[in-house]
Amino acid sequence: MPCRTITYSSEADWQSIRDMLAGRENPENSVEPIVREVMDAIRSDGDAALAGYTRKFDCPDFAATALRVAPSTIENAARQIPANDLEIIKEAAENIRHFHAAQKEEAWFITRPDGTVLGQMTRPVDSAGLYVPGGQGGNTPLISSLLMNAVPAQVAGVPRIVVTSPPHNDGTLNPYILAAAHVLGLEEIYCAGSAWAVAALAYGTQTIAPVDFIAGPGNIFVTTAKRLLIGTVGIDMIAGPSEILIIADEHANPVHVAADMLSQAEHDTLASAMLVTPSEELAKAVTAELEKQVAQLGRAEIARESLRDWSAIVVTPDMQTAVDLSNKVAPEHLELLVQDTWGMLGQIRNAGAIFMGANSPEPVGDYFAGPNHVLPTMGTARFSSALSVQSFCKKSSIIAASESFTQTNANKIARLARLEGLEAHARSVESRIS
Repeated sequence: MPCRTITYSSEADWQSIRDMLAGRENPENSVEPIVREVMDAIRSDGDAALAGYTRKFDCPDFAATALRVAPSTIENAARQIPANDLEIIKEAAENIRHFHAAQKEEAWFITRPDGTVLGQMTRPVDSAGLYVPGGQGGNTPLISSLLMNAVPAQVAGVPRIVVTSPPHNDGTLNPYILAAAHVLGLEEIYCAGSAWAVAALAYGTQTIAPVDFIAGPGNIFVTTAKRLLIGTVGIDMIAGPSEILIIADEHANPVHVAADMLSQAEHDTLASAMLVTPSEELAKAVTAELEKQVAQLGRAEIARESLRDWSAIVVTPDMQTAVDLSNKVAPEHLELLVQDTWGMLGQIRNAGAIFMGANSPEPVGDYFAGPNHVLPTMGTARFSSALSVQSFCKKSSIIAASESFTQTNANKIARLARLEGLEAHARSVESRIS
């Protein structure tokens, strides 16, 4: 049997599922001392440390002079990959750009009768660093990660966008990553990976100027470095292992359900895939399909471990209980494989992204439709959102008080200041009273 089957009758059964999922938390504390050492080395020795770590873990002959990828190399990469692949990348980028353009926020102002003007101004960060993982030694380029991080930064209007990615053993980057960068018009790209790349983006080195915001997925070392840098730079989120939850009724196709569960289970051994359904017949059919389909995967062992340790087929007494459970899990990816998807949508409170119906499997959103695939995991969809244009922006409040407003309210403001023991605050406003 590829994964466990659980009967979930009510909220009283929630604790066992919660405990199962909580076990997936990455043991960041175990690598924190190592990451701190790396970050200190980058901060003190800059390029020398950056090149040293790259020689040790990625490219034995790497030199600091090879950190930045030449513009001609980026341009040539677009000619190295098949033309059809380049067109697919362009189309995916355009879909992502079209979606994110709708997220842009404009400044707004309100005017009081006394002439006071209040408002909010939205501005992009001055610079953003994007981390793109190497992907199995650079042989599985994470093109979508670059697109999903870079496009919203561009739509936000970030003036300087920097990309880092670990080099191959020969010191080069995968041509697909460079071709995608060329499609997006990105020119500042560095050969650097793991925690040392993140530290270089935050602190700067002789070659890499520091950035204000860092985004992009990575392993436990990358994630720990980002967590330790909170307060030094902005970060997108602390992401955990990938996950999917599928709410399905008796009409769902078990072949589709199993395939969609495996689309997440193959990510890594900590990934979680859950089917929640009131149909015992579907549960049995999906169990059989999982066993059949997992054997056909190149990453079968990874998927099997994910299914065995962190996944489940959950049978509920009715559809409402299934929805209630989903809201408690707050999954990264939520698929609604039910007849009335739009009727159910209004009941969904917590999910990173919601995939509606049989024609919207998770990979459609992950790669091509347009919405961002950088999503909250491990239940954090209860309070956080997908990476967006707003992630790369900050907002400033505008206060243009009229003379009438300040004169009329000065004594009240001074009173509030003195209640807090701030005499200078009170005198500041009182000095305006005429």
